[in-house]
Amino acid sequence: MHRLKTRPQFQAALAGGTVSRTAHFALHRLPLVARVDTPEAIAETAGPAPDEAQALFALDGVWIGAMVPKRWARRAVTRNTIKRQIYAVSSRFAERLPSAAHVVRLRATFDRKQFISATSEQLKLAVRQELEQLFERGVAR
Repeated sequence: MHRLKTRPQFQAALAGGTVSRTAHFALHRLPLVARVDTPEAIAETAGPAPDEAQALFALDGVWIGAMVPKRWARRAVTRNTIKRQIYAVSSRFAERLPSAAHVVRLRATFDRKQFISATSEQLKLAVRQELEQLFERGVAR
């Protein structure tokens, strides 16, 4: 599994469309076309340039990125905790995900009255459970 690093990679994956949603997260996916290095495939691809979005991803396989905006998670500690959870859960689903660029986006805030601590075990458990739901739905599509 590869991680998205550049802004154009994130933008391309977000433009791919939403695959699944939960109360706090959305999963976006841009399917990647498999590359074939046989002489026949090279001859077929000669001519017009490939899709720009495809050119951003040098390696085939599963790509994952996490977007946790400050708008929805004010504390840096909380943002980092949520990102760690995203990457941990996505690594467990890596074999079941299709070859594509995926972005998990936080789209709503977790209630600070319910989760007082920025890195509480309650918050981690709630995030993990919701991410597992998100990926289960995303794998099914």
